[in-house]
Amino acid sequence: MTAADPFDVPHDAPFGVHNLPYGVVTTAGDPRRRLGIRFGEHVLDAGAAAAATGAPVDLLALLAAPSLNPLLAAGRPAWSRVRAAVTAWLTEERYRAAVAPCLVPFADVVAHLPFDVADYTDFYASEHHASNVGRIFRPDSAALPPNWKHLPIGYHGRAGTVVVSGTDVVRPCGQRRDPGEQAPSYGPSVRLDIEAEVGFVVGSPSAQGDRVALADADDHVFGLCLLNDWSARDIQAWEYVPLGPMLGKSFATSVSAWVVPLDALGHARTSPPPRDPALLPYLDDSAARPSGLDLALEVGLNGHVVSRPPFATMYWTYAQMVAHLTVNGASLRAGDLLGSGTVSGPERDTRGALIELSWNGEEPLRLPDGTERSYLQDGDEVVISGSATGPNGSRIGLGEVRGLVRPSR
Repeated sequence: MTAADPFDVPHDAPFGVHNLPYGVVTTAGDPRRRLGIRFGEHVLDAGAAAAATGAPVDLLALLAAPSLNPLLAAGRPAWSRVRAAVTAWLTEERYRAAVAPCLVPFADVVAHLPFDVADYTDFYASEHHASNVGRIFRPDSAALPPNWKHLPIGYHGRAGTVVVSGTDVVRPCGQRRDPGEQAPSYGPSVRLDIEAEVGFVVGSPSAQGDRVALADADDHVFGLCLLNDWSARDIQAWEYVPLGPMLGKSFATSVSAWVVPLDALGHARTSPPPRDPALLPYLDDSAARPSGLDLALEVGLNGHVVSRPPFATMYWTYAQMVAHLTVNGASLRAGDLLGSGTVSGPERDTRGALIELSWNGEEPLRLPDGTERSYLQDGDEVVISGSATGPNGSRIGLGEVRGLVRPSR
């Protein structure tokens, strides 16, 4: 094989055969939205490859869809069959001639939102982040609310404003009350922030009235993406008493264009931090297969790395999020998106939001180019990327989620 051979992907490439994340793409020559599977410097047209290799009719129907949702809803047995088939197409010599024309250079594709978002729930799973924010807003009280270590706190977000990486973010307007003021004012947010998160994509649905146990979470969670939950902190601070976030969060949530299946992350599984106090039985994962994940995130602002949040420090896992979300009988739907909440570690350079990095503006963040930021300015570009360890020293790339801030309208 030569260096130009699209099948010759290095073992340690972030999008090698151990990864195979799913997306939805178009090309200049073919505007039809179709499933793509990222492989090295190419994207496999999944439906075309299924047809070219004579895949069974049921798999062909799933892979020829214009969205990931039919595959999500098909369930874990179908996910495993598709992954095994795609792996064979890309590694076995007998498929090379049929599959080669289905590999499109990555530079030639336009990526779209990979799935239709059914519901969006954002959690608050990092103890470091929750403690930092508590100390900022409640300096004379306990950093964590009394329920925080008993249940994974979350809020119901707006599915209709989830956008794919690369979509510009318009600075939101709303009410805010400045410190020392008695009455609110209206205008563009002056404390626009980011939240570096991981999003978990639900596949198999559950029936309303049923509960999903911790041990069954992997039958419902298809994979993950990177997520930036853009936050207008001034709008949020005024509106979230007594209820939860609304306009301060609902204007935009960005996700990466590629969904990495859980099956690619077996070597990234790790035990979550110790829990104290003991958890109620439906959340107690002490004897369960670990559902913590050792993911390395990186936050870039205008081309400068400002933080490296470690996902392994997260207090609550995706399995606990699913168990808690459904314990009241709420149903899961294919395409549900569960945000982890901001990923933050114990050190300043591992914090995943500007409110922590600048300590709410008291300690502005100095960038390598000499500029300072407490919160985002118009024209700022944020890029969150990530990776995980794969088998035999390989690397699993999580892609990136990118967004450029535009002035309010």
